[in-house]
Amino acid sequence: MQPTLSAQRKRITSIDILRGLAMVIMALDHTRDFFHVNAFTGNPLDMATTTPALFFTRWITHFCAPIFVFLSGTSIYLQSLRKTKKELSLFLIKRGIWLILVEIT
Repeated sequence: MQPTLSAQRKRITSIDILRGLAMVIMALDHTRDFFHVNAFTGNPLDMATTTPALFFTRWITHFCAPIFVFLSGTSIYLQSLRKTKKELSLFLIKRGIWLILVEIT
């Protein structure tokens, strides 16, 4: 038996699209070094030595971090609409501790 429409959480399509776009662009940033000959010695933003495609791929990836921070804030706001202040605080503290532990390892 499928849950009723009111029981399902509605997703905001624009947030999902933005999240997916940010992940694709970040994957481009992380894989570019494998295909670029001077990845570890050259600077993709050096206009004297770069190509237009390489410059563009590096330039466009600068938008990923602000997008992820924006989406994090949006997610917290949307969760605050459904959770009590105590539940939200506990969730954010647990999430913060988890992220710190993942960063250390």
